[in-house]
Amino acid sequence: MQLLLPPEIVQRLVTALQKAGPREIGGILMGEHVRENVFRVKDFTVQYHGGTLATFWRVVQDITTPLRKFFRSTNYDFQRFNYLGEWHSHPSYTLEPSAVDRQTMHDMIADPKLGAHFVVLMIVKLDGTKQFQGSVTVYQPESQECRAELTEERAET
Repeated sequence: MQLLLPPEIVQRLVTALQKAGPREIGGILMGEHVRENVFRVKDFTVQYHGGTLATFWRVVQDITTPLRKFFRSTNYDFQRFNYLGEWHSHPSYTLEPSAVDRQTMHDMIADPKLGAHFVVLMIVKLDGTKQFQGSVTVYQPESQECRAELTEERAET
């Protein structure tokens, strides 16, 4: 799988990471199915509260309104536009999912109420030179998690 990040999405993430400093932040990813196994992030939420230097907890109430707005703006075309998964920062740690991250994602994909065929977890940070870095892990029901390719798209000229 490949996850595409348009330049404006990368810039919004960088701004959020700069604002958060050493605290972990996160939210949800909403995207577009571009072609087989290729998805583009179209929007995301940012939850600044609840994060510490080493943890982030998503508050479910913070995601329902943005999801509804996204679905409305895409004319409820769930085949093309949908919830992709979660993201959060690891400002002081590697871009690898922690044991808690893995368990949370496995619990989500196993939840029949979510009804997802897959969910992604994107972990991001700014490196020592303030450059954006990220990784993506894909979780599927009854499958091993696997790494996806995270691609920053170039700005159109």
